[in-house]
Amino acid sequence: MSKQLLRDSLSVRRNLNVNLSELKDDVIAINRVTKVVKGGKNLSFSALVVVGDSRGHAGFGMGKAREVPMAIKKGIEQAKKNLIKLNMKGTTIPHQVTGWYGSAQVLLKPASEGTGVIAGGPVRKVMQVAGITNVLTKSIGTSNPHNVVKATFAALLSLKDVATLRKRAPRRSKKSAPSRHAAVRKTEKDKDKAAGE
Repeated sequence: MSKQLLRDSLSVRRNLNVNLSELKDDVIAINRVTKVVKGGKNLSFSALVVVGDSRGHAGFGMGKAREVPMAIKKGIEQAKKNLIKLNMKGTTIPHQVTGWYGSAQVLLKPASEGTGVIAGGPVRKVMQVAGITNVLTKSIGTSNPHNVVKATFAALLSLKDVATLRKRAPRRSKKSAPSRHAAVRKTEKDKDKAAGE
């Protein structure tokens, strides 16, 4: 998913039935930012935050302020505005999907019950706040938390609904194709006939 598509899909305000008091937030990264100005240096902090209700809703936001608590608060407010509804299948995801953002690539695979969240760093925190408890993930490329989180959300946004997947699945015909072993047996019979003649 390109950067512009991700921005466009997150910028659409959706009316979600989410109780704001049930939202859990988690800080992924805090960076100290120094700006050099004429009179010296201005010190500020930027925070990357994810929020979710553990029922299939999640969002991320970035905040910047002179103090860490204010930066986190701003990030939480932005994340609440960017909440999205995720397509889930029980406690996992319906199908395998890959998300890209910049040089970050995140692979998400569904897992059976009891597997847990097999993920590292930023992807794990996104899965926990979203309520996905059984999933296998692999982060490929850059380890920059901002790009990894955006790639994770790009993957989660491209998840299809289970009903949609059933409609798109190819239907199996009533006559099944002959197996590979049947074809081998036929060629052996043909060889025996040719040898007998």
